[in-house]
Amino acid sequence: MVPIPHFLILSALLFATGTAGVIISRNLIIMFMSIELMLNAGNLAIIAFSRMNNVVDGHVFVFLILTVAAAEAAVGLAIIIMIFRNKESINADKFSLLKR
Repeated sequence: MVPIPHFLILSALLFATGTAGVIISRNLIIMFMSIELMLNAGNLAIIAFSRMNNVVDGHVFVFLILTVAAAEAAVGLAIIIMIFRNKESINADKFSLLKR
């Protein structure tokens, strides 16, 4: 049996890796993958706390989060594909559609 603090340390490392990926990278695909990594780190922490308290509610909540994340991934990738088709680049520095 793996102790709960090990799961929380892994979750913190995954979240830090995702944060570094969003801050450092300018590629929209890498940024998107880093945000997904941060979401999964949060899910791991929820599962760890749920397991620590011996309740199933956290597992159900994570299942719902993963369902929404799958839909979010499809929409996010569609947006990135449209940006690439219009701008022929997925570099976040060159993307200024929201600027006036």
